[in-house]
Amino acid sequence: MSVIGIIGSGNIGSVLARLAVDAGHDVVIANSRGPESLAGLVGELGPRARAATTAEAAEAGDLVVVTIPLGRVQDLPAGLLDGKVVIDTCNYYPERDGDIAVLDSHELTTSELVQRHFAGARVVKAFNNIFAQNLGELQRPAGAADRTTLTIAGDDEEAERVVAEFLDAIGYDVFDTGSLADSWRFQRDQPAYAGVYTESGDPAEPRRRTREELQARLEEADRSIR
Repeated sequence: MSVIGIIGSGNIGSVLARLAVDAGHDVVIANSRGPESLAGLVGELGPRARAATTAEAAEAGDLVVVTIPLGRVQDLPAGLLDGKVVIDTCNYYPERDGDIAVLDSHELTTSELVQRHFAGARVVKAFNNIFAQNLGELQRPAGAADRTTLTIAGDDEEAERVVAEFLDAIGYDVFDTGSLADSWRFQRDQPAYAGVYTESGDPAEPRRRTREELQARLEEADRSIR
């Protein structure tokens, strides 16, 4: 199985690390506080996981997940992920990230902004529109009748295939929604954002979603919302 590099050990990063290990992948995880701060998490994950620096996680990963506040992406070296397939989970929260003009004007989507920074990487958007709690409980084996579908978007067909295989391995069907330019349809506050995987917006009430249900929500998207 491949090595999954994870940059960011918050809610999504920690859940993805657990799902990846459960699926038989090795995980190399990093955060801004240093490897020593990850001793507890790595201990829980077991021998398939190790803590590392950001540079080490980037280098080790056959697939690298960037799951940090969007406003901190620019702090990472632009060449850090050259040649890598990268999953971008970032969302734009101006109150946390500061105002970003190219997002406010809709010149770029969040993942296009990440791709612009990591120009040598192949970025695929995924995992940004599901609560971490639900991500860690809706996974099901391949072929299960109640398997949930997650959305992805990207501009590189081979990179999307790699990401789709990873999602399948950790327990999810995949809906490739199109390009990074169109990925605003499942950005923050859109109908296909995090609450779509719940009964009423409450992560304590997870709800399976099919491709058809997600397509309906994507068609309801309104870019004037953000």
